[in-house]
Amino acid sequence: MSEYSDSAKRNMEKCVDALLHNFAKVRTGRANAHVLDDIRVDYYGQMTPVTQLAGVKVPEASMLVVEPWDKSVLKAIERAIEASDLGITPSNDGVSIRLPFPKPTEERRRELAKDCSRYAEDAKISVRNARRDANNQAERDEELSEDDIAREKKAIQKVTDGFIEKIDELLKSKTAEVMEI
Repeated sequence: MSEYSDSAKRNMEKCVDALLHNFAKVRTGRANAHVLDDIRVDYYGQMTPVTQLAGVKVPEASMLVVEPWDKSVLKAIERAIEASDLGITPSNDGVSIRLPFPKPTEERRRELAKDCSRYAEDAKISVRNARRDANNQAERDEELSEDDIAREKKAIQKVTDGFIEKIDELLKSKTAEVMEI
């Protein structure tokens, strides 16, 4: 592989990582600790991720239990979860916070599948942008002949096709997971 297709591949891998991060936040009927990744709590003046303040356990398929190491932050974690857009009502028992994950309705599952499709389309756009950037870099390289540029573009397109295919596969499996009752 050339430096241009390698560069494109690294950028495209970042796009897929971002997609996986977005997919992890999509709430299916199963409890998933990653839904808490972006929730931050004011802990002694610092906005700190919940996952750094507490242990997150999945005792059953539809329940998360958040056990803070410092019990004084329990109320702050509960407020942060309530203020987030998770749509889950936490229950605080004084020691831990329980997050029940109800099974989504058919309509809600369709909305979640649409969200997943939107995330996948954004990832594809990012992959195509990485392809464009790599092609532009190859075209600007004065040491490459027209044939070399054509070969570079072909290699970059092959990498792009692989990543688009991977995104489609990830979307298909995530949609199946979301639509599962």
